[in-house]
Amino acid sequence: MSDCLFCKIVAGEIPADIVYENDQLIAFKDINPKAPVHLLIVPRKHYPTLNDIPDEEMDIIAEIHKAVKVLAKKFGVAESGYRTLVNTNKEGGQVIYHVHYHLIGGRQLRA
Repeated sequence: MSDCLFCKIVAGEIPADIVYENDQLIAFKDINPKAPVHLLIVPRKHYPTLNDIPDEEMDIIAEIHKAVKVLAKKFGVAESGYRTLVNTNKEGGQVIYHVHYHLIGGRQLRA
């Protein structure tokens, strides 16, 4: 999508502090972190919301979760704890309509 912020980051048109990437996704530091560790994990392919991922392409979710495990360990929050979060649609708090997971940790998070 030509006007999608995350598509532009994936394409290298907008700089980001990329901390992990493979052929299916990239992960980068959130520019407005809510905790010491706040990463965004983004599929390279554009899916506006979780609802838009076709059943036959749901393997991207497993790939994202594999990246979460790697990144949690890399950033030192695997043992202490972290939160993963996906906002879907307006009432779910989604602002950028490109599926993305938040990996948040590095301090005590509220329940």
